[in-house]
Amino acid sequence: MKRCVQNISVCFHWNAGGGRGKGIYSCSNSHQACVYCLDEVQDFSMRQVDLEIGENLERHRTAGFSHAKALVVRRGAPFRVSLPMKARPFDARTYTLRVKVMLGPLYVTMPVTFSKKPPSSRWGAFMDPKCLDVSKPSVFICAPASASVGRYTFKLLALAQDHKFIFSGKFILLCNSWCRADSVFIPFEDQREEYIQNDSSLLFMGTATNVVCRPWSMDQFEPDVLEACLNMLNVSPQHQHNKKLDYLYRNNPVYISRVVSAMINCEDDRGVLKGNWSGDFSGGVHASTWTGSGDILRSWAQSGYRPVKYGQCWVYAAVMCTVMRVLGIPCRVITNFNSAHDTNGNLVIEEFYSETGKKLKSTKDSIWNFHAWVECWMTRRDLGADMDGWQVLDPTPQERSRGVYCCGPAPVKAIKECRVNLLYDIPFVYAEVNADVHTSVVSQGRVVSRAVDTERVGPLICTKAAGCPRMHNVTGDYKNIKSPFSTLSSSSESSTLRRGTDKMAAVLTLDKTPVAGAVIRFTLKVINRQRVAKMLKVHLNAQTKEYNSSPADTFWEDHSLVRLGPLEAKLMKLQILPGQYEDVVGDDLVNLAAVLEDVATHERVLAVEEFSVATPELLIKIEEEDNVTLNQEQSAIVTFTNPFSQPVSGVLNVSGAGLLRGHANFKMFPLHPGGSGEQRITFVPSMTGTKMLQASLSLSNRSSVRGFKMVSVRRL
Repeated sequence: MKRCVQNISVCFHWNAGGGRGKGIYSCSNSHQACVYCLDEVQDFSMRQVDLEIGENLERHRTAGFSHAKALVVRRGAPFRVSLPMKARPFDARTYTLRVKVMLGPLYVTMPVTFSKKPPSSRWGAFMDPKCLDVSKPSVFICAPASASVGRYTFKLLALAQDHKFIFSGKFILLCNSWCRADSVFIPFEDQREEYIQNDSSLLFMGTATNVVCRPWSMDQFEPDVLEACLNMLNVSPQHQHNKKLDYLYRNNPVYISRVVSAMINCEDDRGVLKGNWSGDFSGGVHASTWTGSGDILRSWAQSGYRPVKYGQCWVYAAVMCTVMRVLGIPCRVITNFNSAHDTNGNLVIEEFYSETGKKLKSTKDSIWNFHAWVECWMTRRDLGADMDGWQVLDPTPQERSRGVYCCGPAPVKAIKECRVNLLYDIPFVYAEVNADVHTSVVSQGRVVSRAVDTERVGPLICTKAAGCPRMHNVTGDYKNIKSPFSTLSSSSESSTLRRGTDKMAAVLTLDKTPVAGAVIRFTLKVINRQRVAKMLKVHLNAQTKEYNSSPADTFWEDHSLVRLGPLEAKLMKLQILPGQYEDVVGDDLVNLAAVLEDVATHERVLAVEEFSVATPELLIKIEEEDNVTLNQEQSAIVTFTNPFSQPVSGVLNVSGAGLLRGHANFKMFPLHPGGSGEQRITFVPSMTGTKMLQASLSLSNRSSVRGFKMVSVRRL
């Protein structure tokens, strides 16, 4: 028995019994697309259509997928196929043409008309009588702007009284942010170019006052990446549970984004990445080793969909960004600094320090120095037009959403307005950017000092700017703030004084951005707010910490006594030498804390500063930079100068989507302190446009050193 399913004005048939039907079936809903079934005609001559690859890829802005195994097009726009008629010319008066388009077990059939392009609300096929080539006639097939994403096959029936032909072909259908009727339409061309087409980006990490950018290759046009992304949809539990419904629901970016958010992590399914924050990365690689999404997605697919080890938040987010761009949904990676993970939903994060300034592990709540998620652009017909636009999705497995480790899509507008009653996961994201921080000093198991900071969480939320390699501040999209940078430092004087008392206060500030191999210099300002002299014990403590966890053991400390006169403030200049931090600080951050204790009253005040130590950048110079040409060999020189106090050696890795096939690896021999080394590389650009050439030097017993160069590739 045949059944007709209506899905936003798109009519599909499927054979519920699994067998082939007999006779001619028509839809009871009287849709034009349901008038004929091609399965009923026997003894056809089978031929392949000409998919007009070059023209269609250019028209649909999918030229980057020219290596794909099928034609790649976008919904809501026609694509042209040509019919090689061989010895018999085409006569429109004698031939009847019909098209059958199939997605898994679902299909739609339609007549080919001699008319203008049909509306974007339904499937259609037409011929243009003004430019008809009788030896190779062309048919335009139009997918509605609400069609499902996936791999399609089609058959085109050419039927005359004495001739019967079936032409067949395949195509991959993606969302279309250039089509106004598509629910992922984004109105600005520079944003479409950045959030769909750009195959490189910058990820931001570190701290709000010491932002570090890391180059990342999105790789959406690299070989096998498109296939891995489409396979991800088919491997998902939703598809395995009910293939027909999954195919139908793939018309909706809300549905697609939730499936992908869950599939990037492997906690509930055969997802892409296994997370690891333990410090033990045996059996895999540290998350900081990855430089792009392509290697991860290919490794996952080639292994039979076993999780790739290992990922952390920025890797999860970057891989999801690649998948969404491949599927045609505008996407960008967002970094939230001082991101709260509120485990009990009370919008309060508690932190505890010892009386000498050591941060303690004593709560499930945490503040990540930074956390990365993605935003996708889409309309929210399920919520109303006022919730259209950017939506938060977070593939990092933190909390379950409706029983599954995924998060979103949560409208950014709803987060700003605290609309916690809307879908999906708005309370969790709201807490990440708005929770209060309660900080306590503990002595002998008893809290001896407590402070509340309402501005520390979410002081800076950012992404890569469209069209240029710099940071774009989007904090105001999430929060009502007076100035985007008014609360960047949790240890600025205004913030710290609020956490002090009416008797004394402490302010920690870095003299300048810490750089590997240089002395870390900072200032502690101690303030007596009373009209009587004070004797203070001053405890300083430095610990390394990963961005998402409590600090490790103390690697530097200092203790002293300071006498302050009435209403007096003193500046204490302090420093940490390279030899004291180089062996423990890699990609980790530093948690620096100061505790003041009034000797007479034992009252205490805490000041905290968290920062990263900037590693030196690799310098990349393109030879003949203004003359980089498609398919022509080019050269570049990568230079590294050793800033450390000891000799270093390592392996240099160079890659670039559209510039290099795969990776180029070189051994870098030991460099003495202050010494420089360089490596010449060659590459042949395979795509035009602005591309990123990036290099990463993995040093023995040190953090990796990175660099990138944007390269403009032109045609001959």
